[in-house]
Amino acid sequence: MITTLFVPGDAAALALGADAVVAAIATEAARRGSEIQIVRNGSRGLLWLEPLIEVVTPQGRVAYGPVSRTDVCKLFDSGFLTGGAHPLRLGAAESIPYLARQQRVTMRRVGVVDPRSPADYLANGGGEGLARARGMAPADIVRAVTDSGLRGRGGAAFPTGIKWKTVFDTPADQKYVVCNADEGDSGTFSDRMLMEGDPFCLIEGMAIAGRAVGASRGYIYVRSEYPHAFAALKAALEEAGDWLGDFRIEVRKAAGAYVCGEETAMLESIEGKRGIVRAKPPLPAISGLFGQPTVINNVITFGAVPDILARGADFYRDFGIGRSRGTLPFQLAGNIKYGGLVEVPFGLTLRELLYDFGGGSRSGRPLRAVQVGGPLGAYLPDSQFDTVLDYEAFAAIGAVLGHGGIVAFDDTVDMAKQARYAMQFCALESCGKCTPCRIGSTRGVEVIDRIRAGQDEQIELLRSLCDTMTYGSLCAMGGMTPYPVLSALNHFPEDFR
Repeated sequence: MITTLFVPGDAAALALGADAVVAAIATEAARRGSEIQIVRNGSRGLLWLEPLIEVVTPQGRVAYGPVSRTDVCKLFDSGFLTGGAHPLRLGAAESIPYLARQQRVTMRRVGVVDPRSPADYLANGGGEGLARARGMAPADIVRAVTDSGLRGRGGAAFPTGIKWKTVFDTPADQKYVVCNADEGDSGTFSDRMLMEGDPFCLIEGMAIAGRAVGASRGYIYVRSEYPHAFAALKAALEEAGDWLGDFRIEVRKAAGAYVCGEETAMLESIEGKRGIVRAKPPLPAISGLFGQPTVINNVITFGAVPDILARGADFYRDFGIGRSRGTLPFQLAGNIKYGGLVEVPFGLTLRELLYDFGGGSRSGRPLRAVQVGGPLGAYLPDSQFDTVLDYEAFAAIGAVLGHGGIVAFDDTVDMAKQARYAMQFCALESCGKCTPCRIGSTRGVEVIDRIRAGQDEQIELLRSLCDTMTYGSLCAMGGMTPYPVLSALNHFPEDFR
């Protein structure tokens, strides 16, 4: 009898020694004469338990973790191929409280399926959305996405249906669908996890978008630091074959510039030009890639679309609160005890995410601040941890949910230093096209250095500079850099003295 084992090929698991564990399992199984089959799946997102091995038994999949190469021999001794007892035995992965409390929709197949197998994808509910879309009029597909309340998961939270409707209504002989997979925000990894663990989901979502707006070509712009995601997508597209019909997708590797996460700079890069932000209007939905109407969404946005078509707009809209509908895969990183991915509907509080899921700080010290929404997101103090995870609630306190990345800091953090880092990051990553971003960020570093040296009178100059960057910058690169700077200054003024 052949026993199947799932060992993640996810980048995080690989960094923690998953390949060495696979090699040790194969060697030990051969030595003992055990017949095994190893499937390299995606990560379940419980990063402190990686590498997490799941063994298929007659009673179901049994998880063990975190497994190191040196644990393998004793695991075999304990009969783990039949679900035997061992200190690393966790039982069914779905019963682990961190997973059991989640409501996974978009990420539900990640860690469950073989990402290289289209048959496994279809057997686990994949393909149903595209099949249904092919029986619908394009306008009805757009209406379903609109009615679901889905908003862009890349940061701006713009209603997806409105964007698709604009492309649908704009006449053109050629239209495009572009996936922005240049996931460069600190503390974010949900895009990578979906691309590595369930690439057919992204491909299906893009194919549905193509049918909805009349586009025959798609591009996936993948962060250059994601070689495993790039390889997974290329392999999935080769396996997809005729499933996509006339819709064709090309994977492009980014050049490593943070600013190319901005949609128009990304379009410039795909066209073979330097990644510099375009002025708007025209909007990319009207004149985007190669001057044609273009749908641009990120990985998680496209990943949500198949379920909306398969299960109906009401299914997705029933999750969440207010104008924030559906679920969002939040990512916990930094000084946090249980770092990983948590997909839940909008409506929890930040405190629940940090403590009920994250377990507080890894250091055991009090959490002093968290940055939500990437390196340009605001720093939130403990007094704001009870804010509901909702786009409008965060906007009301001068913050953004962004891509759902959350980086935690304990009480040893120097917030003036963090504010300086934000300005320096902008100076390094600016495309240089507009003066407020290019020059303002450089002057911002200098002003913060003077404040830290004791020149308190420079604080008003820093605030004025941030005001200029917010309202004068061409894109969010310069326009949002004041978020972390001003939040650090407002909530932690003692660090600037």
